[in-house]
Amino acid sequence: MRPRSGTLVMDISKEKAEHYEGVYQCTARNEHGTAVSNNIVIRQSRSPLWSKERIEPVIVEEGVSLVLPCRPPAGLPPPIIFWMDNNFQRLPQSHRVSQSLNGDLYFSNVLREDSRNDYICYARFPHTQTIQQKQPITVRVFNMDEINDTMAAIYNDTDLFSEAPADERRPTFLIPSGPSSSKLVLRGQVLELECIAGGLPTPEISWIKVSGDFPTKRTSFLHYQKTLSIVNVSESDVGDYRCTAKNQHGSAHHTIHVTVKAAPYWITGPPRNLVLAPGETGKLTCLASGTPKPAVTWAMNGIPIENSPEDVSRKVEDDTIIFTDVQSGSSAVYQCTIANEYGYLLSNAFVNVLSESPRVLTQANKVFQVIRNHPALIDCHSFGSPIPKITWFKDSRSSTLDGDPYVLHDNGTLEIPIAQAHNSGKYTCVARNPLGNFENHVYLEVKEPTRILKQPEYKVVKRGREAVFECKVKHDASLIPTMTWLRDDGELPDDERFIVDSHSLTITDVTESDEGMYTCIMNTTLDHDSASAQLTVVERPDAPTDLELTDKKDRSIQLTWTPGDEHNSPIQMFLIQYEDSLHHHGHWHNLTEVPGTKTTAHLKLSPFVHYTFRVLALNAVGFSHSSFPSRMYKTKAAAPDENPTGVEGLGTQHNNLVISWKPLTSLQSNGPGLQYKVMWRQKARDGDWSSVSVANVSKFVVSGTPTFAAYEIKVQSLNDYGNGPEPTLAHGFSGEDLPVAAPSNVQAMVVNSTLVEVHWDPVSPKLIRGHLRGYKVYYWRQRSLHKHNPHHAEKQILTFGGEHSRGMLPDLHPFSLYSFNVRVFNDKGEGPASPSQDFETPEGVPGMPSSLIITNPNLDSLTLEWGPPHDRNGRITGYTLKYQPVNNSNELGQMEELALPDNETSVTLLNLKYSTRYKFYLNAKTGRGEGPAVTQEAVTIMDEVRPMTPAFGNVSSMLGDDGALISWEYWGPENNVYVEYLVENTVTSRQVDIATQGWFIGLMCAIALLILILLIICFIQRNKGGKYPVKEKEDAHTDAEFQPMKDEDCTFVEYSDNEDHKPLKGSRTPSHATVKRDDSEDSLVDYGEGGDGQFNEDGSFIGQYSGKSGSRDTAEGHESSEAPSPINAMNSLNSFV
Repeated sequence: MRPRSGTLVMDISKEKAEHYEGVYQCTARNEHGTAVSNNIVIRQSRSPLWSKERIEPVIVEEGVSLVLPCRPPAGLPPPIIFWMDNNFQRLPQSHRVSQSLNGDLYFSNVLREDSRNDYICYARFPHTQTIQQKQPITVRVFNMDEINDTMAAIYNDTDLFSEAPADERRPTFLIPSGPSSSKLVLRGQVLELECIAGGLPTPEISWIKVSGDFPTKRTSFLHYQKTLSIVNVSESDVGDYRCTAKNQHGSAHHTIHVTVKAAPYWITGPPRNLVLAPGETGKLTCLASGTPKPAVTWAMNGIPIENSPEDVSRKVEDDTIIFTDVQSGSSAVYQCTIANEYGYLLSNAFVNVLSESPRVLTQANKVFQVIRNHPALIDCHSFGSPIPKITWFKDSRSSTLDGDPYVLHDNGTLEIPIAQAHNSGKYTCVARNPLGNFENHVYLEVKEPTRILKQPEYKVVKRGREAVFECKVKHDASLIPTMTWLRDDGELPDDERFIVDSHSLTITDVTESDEGMYTCIMNTTLDHDSASAQLTVVERPDAPTDLELTDKKDRSIQLTWTPGDEHNSPIQMFLIQYEDSLHHHGHWHNLTEVPGTKTTAHLKLSPFVHYTFRVLALNAVGFSHSSFPSRMYKTKAAAPDENPTGVEGLGTQHNNLVISWKPLTSLQSNGPGLQYKVMWRQKARDGDWSSVSVANVSKFVVSGTPTFAAYEIKVQSLNDYGNGPEPTLAHGFSGEDLPVAAPSNVQAMVVNSTLVEVHWDPVSPKLIRGHLRGYKVYYWRQRSLHKHNPHHAEKQILTFGGEHSRGMLPDLHPFSLYSFNVRVFNDKGEGPASPSQDFETPEGVPGMPSSLIITNPNLDSLTLEWGPPHDRNGRITGYTLKYQPVNNSNELGQMEELALPDNETSVTLLNLKYSTRYKFYLNAKTGRGEGPAVTQEAVTIMDEVRPMTPAFGNVSSMLGDDGALISWEYWGPENNVYVEYLVENTVTSRQVDIATQGWFIGLMCAIALLILILLIICFIQRNKGGKYPVKEKEDAHTDAEFQPMKDEDCTFVEYSDNEDHKPLKGSRTPSHATVKRDDSEDSLVDYGEGGDGQFNEDGSFIGQYSGKSGSRDTAEGHESSEAPSPINAMNSLNSFV
């Protein structure tokens, strides 16, 4: 025995191991008592050799049952049996051939292929690591019919073997034998029941429990249903189990009665050590069970208790020892032994009688951590005799923790069933007994739980694509998390395609092997959370295989095939295609579609086709590759089954009829020599049919027909094998010609100033000479009824399809003279026009004024100038001016209204508020009412008092190739700002109103004079060498005042601003402006003297250049074209800048 230990070492190198075989027990002693161990059995492992024997070949008739015995030598422990061949390959097993639990090899029926000479049984002895081999067994299977045929050929057909061969038969059990048997199994072990049957065909084995159901989680069926296995057997598994062998000739049954016995086992565990103080009472209990019921014996310090010294404080009652009023010095180790015929249990329990003051064994200042809403268990392991009483306090120790929500366990542990954040803190446990007390401090920290906020989602991914699983987690900040990903509860493959980051798993270039259940697990030191999602990899299905043609007929055939792998996406349909190698070799055509659940299709065929078929499968991903083509199938020729479709008769000339049709395809021809028999006759006459046969065309022209005559038409197909069916009758017309008459009784009824209704009498169908397609109304504006408007001659056309006799002419100009006529038309063209008629449109509301300009802004006044509307639509009777102030918040003030006469084109408003923004609305009026308003905004000049605080900031400039960009931010109340800058080191200048400068006025006058000279030259040239009179030109265009003229007319367009400007933005928005230099690096401000030139909010130049307008001729000045004024030119310049 090793020194200072209880280990016994046996040296078997000098003696035989058999000398040490036996039962051993260890005994440990000290002054407090003696403990003993369980019995230890030592036996030598043995692996004996197979006895030498001569094994005769086994000769058996095909179809009968066969058993090849193994019978290995007895070993310790028993060997593991398996069958192999000479090449050390395991012999294949199946429903027909299987190895039994005892190692024998069973054949339910033998086949010719079972003949071989190397059936070898091997026994592997695990403890000695050796394998023993039995002598090979030779099996020869013969067939009686073949022997009879061979011998009959030799001995003149004499039947030497008259016995019939093995017939098919009902099942019989090879193992176990008889109708019933029994099986004994110990509790906790594995129950294995076996049934192997012979029969032909091979029987199927099934199992039932006669007196109940199988324990689902503990039951499995092995060896092709021939073995029933139940693990961890209990008393509930007692009963009758029936196995059934069945084939088409009958069935056989065998019942196995299972009995369960049990070696002794603890019910509540072995007895525990007992610590008692002098004078206390206690007991030891040895509670166990078994089948049959075990016997209980007690010993003290290894000596049977009945042979131990007498102790009045001790009383033995079967499986319990009761101690009463124990005294010091009575400490001892007691042994409890429980045994029956199937085993025994032994346990040591130390009864210690002592006096000891309390001690707390839990580490001082230990920190307990728990997750919120989970139970918290705070330990206070103590020792003392008598057993100390435990009391708990928290923080201030104001009261004991002995009520809800606290639970105090017998071992001193304090439990908080549902821990919350406020339960965190310092806890004190106090252990007391009559000999003293002891206290210990610990801490509790309640942490936030770990939760997966966004779980991975189920993914269906096409092969080769990317799959991303997201897993976003929330956890306590003081805990260190660890993210782990699993696939099918195992580790992820070591593959660079799997990319794991803090919140996701990405799988690139997905393959079928990546399929599975992916689980993300977030672990902390206290808790974890997990979530799973399935990855399904889909792909186009594999191509169908094994195409076979059956049930071959002239007009039909049956096609069958085997589907390919679906790749996790069910096949939705099969597409069947064919190739006609006779007519279109190399071209595949769709024939039909078949649901994905079918693998057979009955196909309709056409005559005179050489068919080859192939099949494609379709799933949610797409089409598979096509299958290999089937064998060719040729159909016989026949007469056509159908005639051409789409037969039409139309004339391309007034004296012909073109008969056209959609020709038959090669599949529809049904045979060689396809032709078309074209037949026609005039519908009004019931005469004979004219006909002609043509080939390789899809139309035929009949000449010399009357104009637009109705015809009956038929087209029939025929080939070398006969005519097609009787063709259907079609209708057509010969060619059309232009109509020869115009609509009559043409009238116009005025509905309103922009709408007129036109009426006419329809033209006779005979005079139309074709299909009536409708009527066209030509109308044009002769002139405006206003004396200052020129003539117009541009014609407009409205088409009314079908048999109309009236129509509406919309969108007319009010207060105008119109002319119109009506024409009928067919597919050939238009007929003659009806006599032109005239009508006048009444007055309408005018358009908006052509311009509205704000000039001369002062502190309390400003001037408005405007031009009359381009579209007067009547006689202007006056103008209405409305205006209202707008504050910095874009809120509108009180509206003021002013009526102005028709001969006014300007007005000066007085008594306005200084430094105030106004919005103006101006519209014109006729006898029919007011037209739309033109709007404009302006600001009166600011008072001389300026704010003391600066209103500009962040002023910057940037020099470019064509100018300088000046930027700033402005927070003042004004909408217009001034910019001062230095040019070529000269003194600073202020932007001024150059329109008031003399040189500028002279320049503008010179420009106006040049324009006038150009206009005179243009008029002279047109009157002298023009291609058309001025009168027609004026009639073809609107008034130059209302309609801009083209450049070639040598006229110019007057500037106007009809846009309805919205109120300006607030005054605190940042402003930006750009000041550009021309090539001479000069500036408009260099030519001005005043200070009215300004920049608006967005930085564009809006200087006021116009002064008061002079007097105008109100009768003529606003109703004729005139050259642009300097003011309008400057406004155009402002818009450009």
